[in-house]
Amino acid sequence: MALPTEIRLDRAARVLHVSFDDGTQFALPAEYLRVESPSAEVQGHNPGQKQTVAGRRHVGITGIEAVGNYAVRLVFDDLHDSGIYSWDYLRELGQRQDQNWSAYLDALASRGLSREPR
Repeated sequence: MALPTEIRLDRAARVLHVSFDDGTQFALPAEYLRVESPSAEVQGHNPGQKQTVAGRRHVGITGIEAVGNYAVRLVFDDLHDSGIYSWDYLRELGQRQDQNWSAYLDALASRGLSREPR
């Protein structure tokens, strides 16, 4: 398991920068992290229950809380704070960012939803 060497929030850009001890680095937008939250609210309790979260284009991160030595809890300004982002999950989100984002945009379009808040 690669471990993070730096987790830095750029509040103005709404991007979480994560660097790992193997040299990989990712810039993860807050909107992406919010819509891919590992919480049961987003992922569901079983495969196939994932929710498409709309209207989060301007969401920001207001806090980062350590969870043991294995994860962080991100607090978003839309009051979502129940996802625990393990180091492995953050790395996976970085590695699969293009595929996940494309799938998210397709899901929004197929449901007639928007990234814009109501």
